[in-house]
Amino acid sequence: MRNQGYSWEQTRDRINAEITAGRLAPDTRLPSEPDLCTLYGTRRHSLRKALAALVAEGKLRIEHGRGTFVERAPLLNYVIGSRTRFRENLLSQGLTASGETLADMTIPASGRVAAALRIAPEAPVFARSWRSFANDLPISMGWGYHDAGRFPELPERRRAIGSITEVYRTYGITDYRRLRTTVFTRIASENEAAMLMLRAGQSVLVVQKIDADLDGQPIGFSEAVWAGDRVQFTFESDHPSAISTERDSDV
Repeated sequence: MRNQGYSWEQTRDRINAEITAGRLAPDTRLPSEPDLCTLYGTRRHSLRKALAALVAEGKLRIEHGRGTFVERAPLLNYVIGSRTRFRENLLSQGLTASGETLADMTIPASGRVAAALRIAPEAPVFARSWRSFANDLPISMGWGYHDAGRFPELPERRRAIGSITEVYRTYGITDYRRLRTTVFTRIASENEAAMLMLRAGQSVLVVQKIDADLDGQPIGFSEAVWAGDRVQFTFESDHPSAISTERDSDV
């Protein structure tokens, strides 16, 4: 019996896996049909059906006269203002927000963290590393810090409640504002590229932020790296002078 090759569903899934893993980068032009048939071990009619399905899913685009290209992931417009909430940003654009904790520990505050939280150097802080997703696509990862003296049992409450906004409410903080935002770019580390599904050498946006209660006292400090080709930032603030675009000297 002659080998019929991979089915169109299998071919679709294999190409989709290449896109998801970043081996087929956005705006990459796919090889010719004969080359794709050889590469994926499929027949031409199965290949065409697989490509049509990926076009319908928004994974590929056809440019007449040029070929078939990997579609660029939808751009997230992340609004940073006096009140910035991750889930609200994504939900407002019809995206599903999710995240995972990578590490959770208590450590002495470094000079940079202590200055941001206005606490004594070496004071204990809760440090949490996370990765965030939009529609299951990784968009950011980073570290967040909270004063362990002011927020006892914060890690346990966060694991039980989930939302940091709701966790703050358990400490009597019913509202809070963005006190400071610093944004700069750099090349992703090898680990960051792998965790965010980026190409080696690709740039990331680094966002350092300080949130404060309504009395102006810092309550949280974090530094996150964002996939630069999946997000743009729009700054909206009642106090534009509080927004800095200069890199901190102590990073």
